[in-house]
Amino acid sequence: MRYTGPKNRIARREGMDLGLKTAGTKSHASLLKKLNVLPGQHGTRGRRKVSERGRQLRETQKLKFIFGLSTKQLKNYFRSAVKKTGNTALILSEFLERRLDNIVYRFGFSLTRPAARQLIVHKHIKVNGKVLGIPSCQVKINDLISFANEEAEKMPDVVKAISVKDIILPKWLERKAVVGKLIGQPNQELIEKQVNLRLVIEYFSR
Repeated sequence: MRYTGPKNRIARREGMDLGLKTAGTKSHASLLKKLNVLPGQHGTRGRRKVSERGRQLRETQKLKFIFGLSTKQLKNYFRSAVKKTGNTALILSEFLERRLDNIVYRFGFSLTRPAARQLIVHKHIKVNGKVLGIPSCQVKINDLISFANEEAEKMPDVVKAISVKDIILPKWLERKAVVGKLIGQPNQELIEKQVNLRLVIEYFSR
């Protein structure tokens, strides 16, 4: 089951901002102040030393929370990656990065992945001119991503997201105004800035 509990709590448990809260909000500011304090009444005691298996679990949990997946979903992505020839970590990254909700987020059409997922589920996003309501849909190279209509483009949260000036697109994405395109195969660079994929692969390989 996908986690739906307090987002700041899991971010504090992992000791990093997982991108689940909109930057600039009071909730996000509160998270940044307490990011190095574990949740719960004993949080101020700090973090205990963890085993190698514990480190693998923590990295796996981070990856799961960042992309809003259940353990079963992430394990299925891993199994699919293992079946393909090549670097398992890279292939796993490709599966995750090509999820429609992640692509919408990477384009800057939403401020967070949960917000991108909501746009898709509420039928506000089109892929190649067709409305899709499945966040896990795998986007293909040359697919065009756009909003379903002008009403969707004018939603307050969307307007706020697309007005952000300093967004840096990955080199495998291209955006013109409110239309985006996947122009190349995603890599693992962005994910590995937050998660040690080697430990995730080791966790599922046991």
